[in-house]
Formats: sequence, structure tokens, C-alpha cells
Amino acid sequence: MYKINTGTTTFDVEMNRTGNAGTANGEDFTIDIVKQNEKSWHLLHENKSYNIQVVKADMQNKAFKISVNGMEYDVKAKDDFDLLLDQMGLANLAQTKVNNIKAPMPGLVLEILVEPGQAVEKDTQLFILEAMKMENVLKSPAAGVVKKVQVTKGEAVEKNHVLLIFE
Repeated sequence: MYKINTGTTTFDVEMNRTGNAGTANGEDFTIDIVKQNEKSWHLLHENKSYNIQVVKADMQNKAFKISVNGMEYDVKAKDDFDLLLDQMGLANLAQTKVNNIKAPMPGLVLEILVEPGQAVEKDTQLFILEAMKMENVLKSPAAGVVKKVQVTKGEAVEKNHVLLIFE
């Protein structure tokens, strides 16, 4: 079962194994759905046609911005596991605190894009690390405040070398 929240309405949805029928808030439904590409589908329901596109997807938080026939909606989804975590008071389990950033591979620090005291959001670019003649952008896995940068520009680092410490 999934609990789908659009901000104004919540739906309890159960789908069959083939994904073409199920129940929404206890009412049976049948759909005809065709995947057009990785982010869009065409759906028929009760003789009505819908073009659906995923505009933005935050898979970790199961939050999506979708477009249905040109109208955009913010949607959050929870599966049985998420609902169980909510019941147990462990809903924020996935949002663990990050203490530091380590080099994912040996390489050379090309750029340091943050400084101590700077607040960063999830996915903020922190470093550019050159490894095997490729530039790799290292991003923050969570929001936080930079306490200390442990490397200098041009420094060679080994895998798991601590690059940055968060407060």
C-alpha cells in the first residue's frame, strides 16, 4: 500500500502486480498506462487521457513534482515501510547527521568551493577532485555548517582522507 499526499488530498493506493488496476481510498480503478520515456507516461482512465511527466524527483524523501496535462503538482509518497517508521517514531531515520566528508578515491584537490562557517544545503558543491584524469564534483550529502576544511588546493589525497568537517 502507498499513501500519496498532494498537499490538499491524501490517497491510500494499492496496485495490482501488473500496475494497471487497484484501489484508491477503497474504490476500485483500472488504468491503461504506457511509458513514453524515462520520465513520462500516457494514461487512460474512465475514457480520459492524461499526459504525466516527472518534473523533479527527490527519491530519498520520496517527493516529486509531476505535471499532469500541463498542471504541476507536488506529491509525496510513503510505502508500508515508511508508514511503519512513522508509527514507531523513527520517521527521520534517513536524515542522519553527517560529521565529515571523505575522499571517495585517491586524487588531487583542484578546487575548494566552501569555507569554514559557511552553511550548505544538500547537494551543495564542496570540492572538485581530479582522479584518473577526470574532474569529480563532490557534493554535500546533507545540510550543515562547515566547521573546518582539512585540505588545501593542489593537495594529493588518498581514499577516505577527511576533506571537510561539519559542525
